[in-house]
Amino acid sequence: MKDTSEMKITIGHLYPDLLNLYGDRGNIACMMQRCLWRGIRAETIEFHTGEYIDFSKLDIVLLGGGSDREQLIVCQNLKKIQRQFQEFVEDNGVVLAVCGGYQLLGRYYRTGAGMIEGLNLLDIYTEQEEGRLIGNIILDSDLAHIPVVGFENHGGRTCINGCRPFGRVLYGEGNDGRSGCEGVIYKNVIGTYLHGPLLPKNPQICDHLLKKALERKYGTAGLEKLDDNLERAANAYICRRFLPGGSMHCRQMDLVH
Repeated sequence: MKDTSEMKITIGHLYPDLLNLYGDRGNIACMMQRCLWRGIRAETIEFHTGEYIDFSKLDIVLLGGGSDREQLIVCQNLKKIQRQFQEFVEDNGVVLAVCGGYQLLGRYYRTGAGMIEGLNLLDIYTEQEEGRLIGNIILDSDLAHIPVVGFENHGGRTCINGCRPFGRVLYGEGNDGRSGCEGVIYKNVIGTYLHGPLLPKNPQICDHLLKKALERKYGTAGLEKLDDNLERAANAYICRRFLPGGSMHCRQMDLVH
């Protein structure tokens, strides 16, 4: 196994000047810190509006949330390098896209003010409906041994067209308030409406992203186990508060996984 001190992860934070509504820097900080605790070198490169993005230099890409106006500006920028972004995705590049960033991955986002054409990286689409889906949310996800927790706040309803969801909704609304699904997974891409930010609340999801990035780059990803007792305690509190028999549910998931 390769010595972790010889490994390096480069994270591209796309358009933090525009997609910055929901504390997405917390997701960056979590990835950076969990690398550093393990002796893995980590760096973050911010790409602002108008700057060229060289995906070949990146291991993980983060697209955060923004308003409809800001999403339109971002999409106009990304359209210029859509092919390079798609090649990154198809080559198993790791992407975390949250809320507005999640919507941009699809074919389109239809709003009350008009149509925002998406990047068409995934066969999904979003349409705005009356009212917002707001509140705490809890998922059962194949990517974690315990429930995934977060906060959602979105007016768009996303249809994932039979694609693999990020998780099954145990509490909350999810993609559309009807299907019982939340987010999407495609190769090493996770699209989700979960804020919080997502990764500090769910370190298993953070480690999943890091592991996939290391496997792609080095062919191996033996991640040293970290002490996540505080995070697990916070997770259990959320489950107890919002799920019937929440503590038992968490233990049963642990046993199943």
